[in-house]
Amino acid sequence: MGRDVIRRPTGTRLQCFHGIYTRAPRMEALFVTLRRVAHASCTVLVGGETGTGKELVARAIHAESPRRRAPFEAINCATFSPTLLESELFGHVRGAFTGAISDRTGHFALADRGTLFLDEVAEIPLELQGKLLRVMQEKTFLPVGAMRPVTVDVRVISATNKSLRREVADGRFREDLSYRMRVVPLSLPPLRDREGDVEALFWHFVEGKNHVGFRRIEGVTRAAMDPILSYPWPGNVRELQSAVEYAFVVGEGPIFDVEDLLPELRGEPAQGTSVASLADAERERILSALARHRGRKGAAAAELGMSRSTLWRKLYAHRLR
Repeated sequence: MGRDVIRRPTGTRLQCFHGIYTRAPRMEALFVTLRRVAHASCTVLVGGETGTGKELVARAIHAESPRRRAPFEAINCATFSPTLLESELFGHVRGAFTGAISDRTGHFALADRGTLFLDEVAEIPLELQGKLLRVMQEKTFLPVGAMRPVTVDVRVISATNKSLRREVADGRFREDLSYRMRVVPLSLPPLRDREGDVEALFWHFVEGKNHVGFRRIEGVTRAAMDPILSYPWPGNVRELQSAVEYAFVVGEGPIFDVEDLLPELRGEPAQGTSVASLADAERERILSALARHRGRKGAAAAELGMSRSTLWRKLYAHRLR
């Protein structure tokens, strides 16, 4: 029996802004704002759901700014204990604590004259927020265990998927620090509110995998496309990209059909599938990329189509670090 197969539309190109792809007018308007914000030196707070591309926005601001030739550093504040996070941000001197066998330069010093991106900033513990406020106000800080302050010139861009106002009201975040961080607040729309982007990005990711994978997808059945277009994509662009990668791992042949959909898109519980899980497939892709690039995480992240900090998060999630 024949199938209603959709081929990739021709004549419709995605606009690319420093790695952010879209055809949605709402996103194109955001690009105009990002260019304007980039030339100021103020702090920026990027809000949005998980997977909307907050780090890509931070990198775009840096790339458009006068600081573009200086370092861009990124850190996920949710992946460290309070002690380790303080060391990651501000560095430490030898002997500052057990295991500190040598001096370590923190991200603020590494980002001097450039930009520091603090992801999941709402997770910074209260005991560290005062020190963070000080460096943002006075541009000086003390590495852990040090006696002499370090002076830096760093632009801070923060991101969160929580409401800082609510965190302040609940006593989990300093009000003065929230004001300092959100001089320019930006909000990223979820994928479901980006007109035309679900289908356009689906084909974009398919083409990207066609060039590097062992499977080539030339069309998608209407029965498979309808759930893709109607699904709310709570994980946003990142989830859509993972769904395409899943299809390349578990499916075969040139046509993307219903069997290639993630279980939740087929209306099934994810744990009910008998095929290899998406998490296992992702873990194997990461290990393979790291092996091909001899452990170089920047090169592996580029091949996998993700940022370096996203790769670090996934390494933690899969217990590969």
